[in-house]
Amino acid sequence: MSEPLALSLGQQFELERMNRAIDATVDPHALQGLAKQLLQAWQSQKAATQWVMRQQLGGSGPFGSSEPVEFGPLDSLRKSPGNSASDVL
Repeated sequence: MSEPLALSLGQQFELERMNRAIDATVDPHALQGLAKQLLQAWQSQKAATQWVMRQQLGGSGPFGSSEPVEFGPLDSLRKSPGNSASDVL
């Protein structure tokens, strides 16, 4: 069995720095912009992870299948056919 994922010391410091920045922000528009940036980064990381897995397993879909991979609770918010952007969030 492999070891659980652990953040490096630098990543832990960056996480703490960002947590403090979020805690110090009182402007709702600034928080909204930050949330959008974090969602973009999260989705980019998911895409990169899926690409690496496809490369390693030689399949066409995530982990060698054509089925999408769910990575977290916010995946249920993603846009599906028939949903408008306002239906998603």
